[in-house]
Amino acid sequence: MTTEDQAPATNLVKLNENLGKLEALTERLMTAMSRKRRIDPNLQGPGHDLYMKAAAAYMTEMMRNPSKLIEHQVAYWGKSLKHFVEAQEALARGNLRAPEDNTPPDPRFANPLWQTHPYFNYVKQQYLMNAEAIANAVKGVEGLSPKDAKRLEYFTQQIVDLMSPANFLGTNPEALEKAVETDGQSLVDGLENLVRDIEANDGEILVTLADREAFKVGENLGTTPGKVVFRNRLMELIQYAPSTERVHATPLIIFPPWINKFYILDLNAQKSFIKWVVDQGYTVFVVSWVNPDASYADIGMSDYVEEGYLTAIEQAKAICGEDKVNVIGYCIAGTTLSLTLALMHKRGDKSIRSATFFTTLTDFSDQGEVGVFLDDDFVDGIEREVNQSGYLDSFFMSRTFSFLRSNDLIYRPAIRNYMMGERPPAFDLLFWNGDSTNLPGKMVVEYLRGLCQSDRFARDGFEICGETVRISEVKVPLCAVACETDHIAAWASSYEGIRKMGSRDKTFILSQSGHIAGIVNPPSKNKYGHYTNEAPLKDTPAEAWRAGAEFHEGSWWPRWDAWLKRRSGKQVPARIPGEGPLKALCDAPGTYVLAGKPV
Repeated sequence: MTTEDQAPATNLVKLNENLGKLEALTERLMTAMSRKRRIDPNLQGPGHDLYMKAAAAYMTEMMRNPSKLIEHQVAYWGKSLKHFVEAQEALARGNLRAPEDNTPPDPRFANPLWQTHPYFNYVKQQYLMNAEAIANAVKGVEGLSPKDAKRLEYFTQQIVDLMSPANFLGTNPEALEKAVETDGQSLVDGLENLVRDIEANDGEILVTLADREAFKVGENLGTTPGKVVFRNRLMELIQYAPSTERVHATPLIIFPPWINKFYILDLNAQKSFIKWVVDQGYTVFVVSWVNPDASYADIGMSDYVEEGYLTAIEQAKAICGEDKVNVIGYCIAGTTLSLTLALMHKRGDKSIRSATFFTTLTDFSDQGEVGVFLDDDFVDGIEREVNQSGYLDSFFMSRTFSFLRSNDLIYRPAIRNYMMGERPPAFDLLFWNGDSTNLPGKMVVEYLRGLCQSDRFARDGFEICGETVRISEVKVPLCAVACETDHIAAWASSYEGIRKMGSRDKTFILSQSGHIAGIVNPPSKNKYGHYTNEAPLKDTPAEAWRAGAEFHEGSWWPRWDAWLKRRSGKQVPARIPGEGPLKALCDAPGTYVLAGKPV
């Protein structure tokens, strides 16, 4: 008997072995699922209210205008029947090729078999017809408020995306091919990945997006040299070592969001915004926020302002011997920076020379894509969760932001990890994305109720540190950077908030790309460009600003640097961290960024 004759039997043995492994892994999976924690139903999906409104509106529409619904149904039936007949005719002629396919390109169906194999092509085309019919039906529902209509469309699309044939083994040709090629090993490896993720998340599925073994903060992420020069219960203040002999007199403090960790601005030497700013000749401080647990339940927005912002400003001034600083706030940290600036104005504190905002919302009248999660059903669920546990677990925020880009951040990674059995990629940005932090209970409710839902800062005033502050009380010179395709802080909403601020000196820059890539956009990559417009913001609505804006190739970083230099004072000898009035506590990136819980 030849080696070739023996191969099929050997493969069958291997296949049976792998099927046995699948049974063992299934038992492990069931054990992990049994430990699933109880989650408030309102954190799992929209409230029944939305479905009741949609059903009532649909029934009303059906009674009032039945011809419109019949037209939708007949069009869908016609397409489906024609599709079936064409497939049957091809098979009857012995033509085992897919029929003509005029569906648009879709990254979910990139494998050639979706186009050439008659079965997989039929399934794909029928799914896309179904998806189109559902989308048309939902868009055609009248009688809903614009907000409810938007939420209905969004959550319907989530169901449609979930049901893609690419998400199921029996209808995914690429996964089936690999299972056959590897004698079932890909399915064993995939189930192992699935079980590991469920075990790591208390019975919940949260897809691992990046290889956890490929990165270590302080070794190949967050490596710009510096020292922690101050620490309190909310933050560590990092001062970075200079790379130039002389620096601008006015120091710069960067306030990153505390929903994620600060090293998004210091991924590596080539991408690091922090290193780049240091290299331009600035004394740079960065706040590294603590990752709170239940003991932080009563920490609110006022605590972040007093113990975070105002304390960091005072410490940087003392270290540098200056009476003013420049500041940057990113995302929620930019929102809170604007509250701090308004508070400082009311108190007569003139410590800020200029402020820069990255992807910052201060006017929440248009909540953008994330607004589908800001209705009372979800926020009520969050409030119950934090009242019980004292904090909002990072799991909830990670899952919410992933669902804003579910095909990219949930389904495609799940196919790769679980059906193809592949290791997650060694991708620094996705590693950071999975390194989320918790939020203190009081703070998250104040933020969601007072700012996101009630829009008090832009309307009748938001209470912070015993004062009621308003957006018009932000008076310092400012530069705002928003991102064109930002799904978290829509650029037009960010622009409207900047328009309402009381500063007479305002600069607005619109970067290409999204919430992260539009900001972490080093000049050396020459990847994304940006837009500027000299028209006065106060008199120019967002769309008019965009229509008249001039496009510039390359990163906005050098343009912002030129803006900041004019507000950063004379040149002075470079300051060495730890040689000032505050001695170094430890090396950057510090301890808070490494700890799962406070030290």
